[in-house]
Amino acid sequence: MNCNVNNISARLSLRKPQKESLEILSDILERMALGKQSAESLKNELIKLKKLYPSVTDFERDFPSLCFALATGVGKTRLMGAFIAYLYITKRMKNFFVLAPNLTIYNKLIQDFTPHTPKYVFKGISELAINQPRIITGDNYEEGIGVRKQSLFGEDEIHINIFNISKINSEVRGGKSPRIKRLSEYIGQSYFEYLASLPDLVLLMDESHRYRASAGVKVLNELNPVLGIELTATPQIETSNKTIPFNNVIYSYPLYKAMEDGFVKEPAVATRPDFTPPKDVEELEKIKLEDGILVHEETKVELEVYAKQNHLQPVKPFVLIVAQDTKHAEELSIFLQSDEFFNGSYKGKVITVHSNQRGEEKDETIQELMALEDPNSETEIVIHVNMLKEGWDVTNLYTIIPLRAANSKTLVEQSIGRGLRLPYGKRTGVKTVDRLTIIAHDKFQEIVDEANNPNSIIRTGVIIGKDVAKGQRKAVTSPPVLEDLIVNEVEETTIKKITELNPETKETFTPVEIKKVINLIQTKIQSLEHLPSSKKLNEKQVKKQIIVDVQSKYKNKQLHLFPEEAQEFVTEVVETYLKKNIQHSIDIPRILVQPVGGFSWGYKDFNLNVSRINLQPVGEKILIQHLRTHERETLQRIYQNYEEERLEDYIVNELIEYSDISYDEHVDLLYKLTGQLVCHLQSYLPDESAVRNVLQYNRVRLAELIHLQMKENYYELATAYEVTISKGFETLKTVHYTTMIDNGERQFREPVEDKSHIKSYVFSGFLKCLYRTQKFDSDSERRYAIICESDDTVEKWFKPALGQFKIYYGHSETYNPDFIVETKTKKYICEIKKKDDINDKVVQEKAKAVQNWCSHATEHELKHGGKEWIYLLIPHNDINENMTVEGLTARYRYN
Repeated sequence: MNCNVNNISARLSLRKPQKESLEILSDILERMALGKQSAESLKNELIKLKKLYPSVTDFERDFPSLCFALATGVGKTRLMGAFIAYLYITKRMKNFFVLAPNLTIYNKLIQDFTPHTPKYVFKGISELAINQPRIITGDNYEEGIGVRKQSLFGEDEIHINIFNISKINSEVRGGKSPRIKRLSEYIGQSYFEYLASLPDLVLLMDESHRYRASAGVKVLNELNPVLGIELTATPQIETSNKTIPFNNVIYSYPLYKAMEDGFVKEPAVATRPDFTPPKDVEELEKIKLEDGILVHEETKVELEVYAKQNHLQPVKPFVLIVAQDTKHAEELSIFLQSDEFFNGSYKGKVITVHSNQRGEEKDETIQELMALEDPNSETEIVIHVNMLKEGWDVTNLYTIIPLRAANSKTLVEQSIGRGLRLPYGKRTGVKTVDRLTIIAHDKFQEIVDEANNPNSIIRTGVIIGKDVAKGQRKAVTSPPVLEDLIVNEVEETTIKKITELNPETKETFTPVEIKKVINLIQTKIQSLEHLPSSKKLNEKQVKKQIIVDVQSKYKNKQLHLFPEEAQEFVTEVVETYLKKNIQHSIDIPRILVQPVGGFSWGYKDFNLNVSRINLQPVGEKILIQHLRTHERETLQRIYQNYEEERLEDYIVNELIEYSDISYDEHVDLLYKLTGQLVCHLQSYLPDESAVRNVLQYNRVRLAELIHLQMKENYYELATAYEVTISKGFETLKTVHYTTMIDNGERQFREPVEDKSHIKSYVFSGFLKCLYRTQKFDSDSERRYAIICESDDTVEKWFKPALGQFKIYYGHSETYNPDFIVETKTKKYICEIKKKDDINDKVVQEKAKAVQNWCSHATEHELKHGGKEWIYLLIPHNDINENMTVEGLTARYRYN
């Protein structure tokens, strides 16, 4: 492996298909002579290349040109940067000419190749940090900045030319010479002639399918570069009656692979069940637009919640509407911004893109398109007419409403491709955040058929009318009740006292200011979570430290006018916070259990699963034909020079080759498992000779099968464990979730008729909960909350949000408890499970981890005046409102 490929791949964090492309380029450069080519030498280079890469049957140009076909969203621009970095570092090539298909991509490429921008393609490449490339564009090349000066300085400078092919195309219409070929007074020749004379010019073509046959590219072919690199998601040309594939594709990574590997969003089709399209076209369009907006609004909320939960930059999604023509687009724009459409909610939030736009209007639209990823952008709907077919690099397109039928494979793939890029660079596991939704309705089957042939692009459907159409979702933010209690008390006592003594302070010390101080207190307390319990916060010296620190950080515009009052204000807020914190929080220690000393390891005793083994004796040859690729393989029987006396030894001899298997230590288990395998073969094969044949021929794969099952039963035991209490308590944080707008808040004692929808409700009315509102995953959880509220021994409780309280089990998996409960004498972790799942292997594995945590937590708490921790694993069918926590403990305490 070329070390430069590895270094560049690591520095640029290249994905697997990007790295494989770079490896191919590296291989080509080692085998191909780079330089100006004659027709004969070009032909010879092609012959050499075809032997290694049979898919390349023609360069299709007057110079060596190769196409890397990577699916939309995989990262073609970054790969372009990797190619340039590699060519410079290994071959000292310094002149590059990058072609963009349109103005949008042209501007985007300039931005991404410019240092200190968010998506700078050379970030991490030290050789290009010292010697930063000079960027020459179609707008500044006539100033002469791209002409290399012959001097002692600057000769190693890299020049990257970025030009817009659509502009060159417009210049050559009517037989005119493009501006780039016209005489430049500054250099005494045309810039085109200067570039053509360079001995190391490399041409990179972005979205190369777009302009293969254009007049502009024919002109640029005369540049005669030493190498052409083409990048596209669709390596084919669409004509009126056929598709013409490229003949120079050297690497292909299609869209279905990108979806399988999780590099892009998962496309889904939205429709209504049993939908019969109305004959009125306008009525159908209105239905699709309204349903699309419902999907959009739900997506918007889910993205907001995900960003808050994970402390990430927010993503604001938008809708793409494909219009029939420019007139239709303008009509849609008027309707979408009218009071008739969702009461005018989208006024000023719609932009239209089409080829009829000119001058300032078009420039303004392009700028709005470039700013779409900005969370502060006002745009939520983009209407386009055949203007965004490829190369439009955005990550926040989540809903597509096609009102014009897709009529080719390319159009379908490129339209869907506009929204496949992931905003966070990888799948999140949240379906809505990872999904691109196409509103299909009347064209559902047509779009599926177009996209599914021959590989599946759309695999799931979103049914509007069940979940989405019943109502829109909204984000709910739920801070701990502690904050509101502090605000109310300080407002009623401290602020009231200060303002009575000095009325001028009335506008200075407000509830908003109280919350500012609370945030400062929480930040300070987070640095003190190493203390054994939150009670320590009330000790004189600690409290004094908190007050001094918060007073020094508290800022108020009027502070200099009332310095004494400000000090008193901060002191009272701290005092109130620390007093209330004891009453309205539960100390949960953070416990790390780490192995120390040596390890013992091995394999547990188990029986081999042979249920899927049905191998048959092999003759001289076996022919295997792949159903998808029709590729054929011939397998030939391999004979050994001797026969094992004991049948099991065919497999045992292979197993002991594995580095994690010791013959001496594992001999009994090895012969037990291979003996079970031999018995199984004997049960269905006719004689020993057939068994021996199967074992001889399949010994490697059978050994691998046994080894995999052994790994499932592998164990490691430390000779000793060290328990570390890194935190005695953790500050409660604000939680975020979603609910249906129409549902509002629901009283927790009120029964839910349709229990399957309980996750869509937010419940309130609690007196002992540490949060004002809660969500439940089942009605059993709601009933358990009633038990906690009704039980006199319970002092406080809450449901931890995802990631708020973690206990590790298995191979670094995390367990999030259903409930944390504190009574007058004990603390509980409570898990409510379906009765049939109680004995599930994973549930029991979690339970053992939690019980282990509880024993360490109890030991810690009792040392510092705390309470015993107990784990309850409760079946769902035994949660009734007449139960008590003590009664459930007697039945379901996990030991």
